[in-house]
Amino acid sequence: MVNDQTNADPGLFDALMGDGRPLLKLTGLALIGSGLFAFFLGATGHFLPQDIAYLGMNADELCSLADSRVVYFMVHDRVSFGGAILGVGTLYLWLAEFPLQARQGWAWWALLISGVIGFASFLAYLGYGYLDSWHGMATLVLLPIFATGMFKSLALVRPLPSIRLALTTRSIGSWRSASELGRLLLLVTAFCLVAGGLIIMAVGMTSVFVPQDLDYMQLTMSDLQSANPRLVPLIAHDRAGFGGGVCCCGITMFLCVLCGTPSRSLWQALFITGTSGFGSAIGVHYPIGYTNWFHLAPAYLGAVMFFSGMALTFPRSSAAVPRTS
Repeated sequence: MVNDQTNADPGLFDALMGDGRPLLKLTGLALIGSGLFAFFLGATGHFLPQDIAYLGMNADELCSLADSRVVYFMVHDRVSFGGAILGVGTLYLWLAEFPLQARQGWAWWALLISGVIGFASFLAYLGYGYLDSWHGMATLVLLPIFATGMFKSLALVRPLPSIRLALTTRSIGSWRSASELGRLLLLVTAFCLVAGGLIIMAVGMTSVFVPQDLDYMQLTMSDLQSANPRLVPLIAHDRAGFGGGVCCCGITMFLCVLCGTPSRSLWQALFITGTSGFGSAIGVHYPIGYTNWFHLAPAYLGAVMFFSGMALTFPRSSAAVPRTS
């Protein structure tokens, strides 16, 4: 009797959390907001207060280094990072609103895998020694929201299928059809994003720069360290964070394409994800003059594969695709 009364008259927090999906949507919206904020900071050349305090240099002093190319290089990482996590947030919104609402177990596993990778990438700071207090605070606030949403939404997919079964529920058709060829291109693109993100994160935690980066800035590692011994750790933080965001975006996209039922909503979510990710990663290079073809070639190749896949999978019928598995 008490349980019936509780269910009929839920508390405030139970009503707000619902089945957990509102919290997962909030996570997605927070990631989109963070992506837009990172894009704004990069596009306007602003630095966070803790960055300035850590370096002991103001924006004008930073701009004086190598004719502002050091600042431009940092902008290029931050804008690209913003595009990547905006894409992750968009896919989280789609996962929570469509397949998870339809009680599809693969969507729960996709969110869990992506969330673990995304939050764990924060620990990359151990490789460069700079702890961004704002990044850390945002992680501490968002992690319990995401975790509670995952716990509450578990009831939607009970009995929870094994991860192997959940991620192989959609049969693979013939690659000879246009739509399946497009799906293959999207899967390859997502796989390349995962690999590329891991490489960028590893570079950020170790050497920090590739040769093309130093050529663009016309500086050596010693020059940067002489200018400010804390400058390289700060740039490494941006690089590793950018790599973690790209990796998380790639794995989320891969699972959505692999397991998701083709639909207009999925196509739209993927389009926003790819456009924000590739658009920011490629577009930011031209205003700052970093146009080395070898450096941009992987991004261009990924963009060609992605938009080719999107064109081949474009939903040409207005007929609704069932949201149940």
